[in-house]
Amino acid sequence: MHRVKTGPDSDIMDGDLQPQDGIMSGTSVLLVEDEKNIASFIAMYLRKEGFMVETAGSGSEGIVRAGKMTPQLIILDIMLPDMDGFEVCRRLRRESDVPIIMLTARDAPTDKVVGLELGADDYMTKPFDPRELVARVKSVLRRVNPQAREVSSPVTAGGITLDPGRHEVSAGGGDVKLTGKEFDLLHYLMLNAGLALSRQQLLQQVWGYDFAGDTRTVDVHINQLRKKLGGNAGIETVRGIGYKFVG
Repeated sequence: MHRVKTGPDSDIMDGDLQPQDGIMSGTSVLLVEDEKNIASFIAMYLRKEGFMVETAGSGSEGIVRAGKMTPQLIILDIMLPDMDGFEVCRRLRRESDVPIIMLTARDAPTDKVVGLELGADDYMTKPFDPRELVARVKSVLRRVNPQAREVSSPVTAGGITLDPGRHEVSAGGGDVKLTGKEFDLLHYLMLNAGLALSRQQLLQQVWGYDFAGDTRTVDVHINQLRKKLGGNAGIETVRGIGYKFVG
């Protein structure tokens, strides 16, 4: 048994590569990554968990493959040879709300904000433990897959109607297209209308984990919700705490 390293902070034994519970077995994942050794290593971990993985080595190839295979999740590197991951994400979002997890070797806060504003569902900085990436893939899929999520009754407040079963939102008489994470965030806010919710609480309840302690992603998604919902947003900032939905 030998050790496999993906970066200075990753030291993983081959024995860790054991098949798990298979709850995501057969789920299709598109990995857009130009570094072949990283791509093959990530793909190996995902396949061990039962995922069906296809890879693309450039942004343009990733866009073409996404159109052909209709993946259920995309892992997208930012630093690509022909166009950066931001542009790939922008083009994908014109046609699809497929969950996207972005990867980058850059850890500048602005990169994370840009990715999230473009509609990415999660963001990881290299080097990372591939087991954490697999965990995040599962977390994102559970939250965007209606069959993996407990379906509750439609919620209506402040001119907004949110239907979890149909995964639809309407405001001001028109449909509003939200990403999976925006939908989940709005749903949680509406279910807890009138309560002041901290950013950390929103991270834990909506994202399902601590998101490396970075609460800015909540602010980014709140801003996106306010833009898309317009005057019907009903989301107030609670100074020193976080946000609350007032309808």
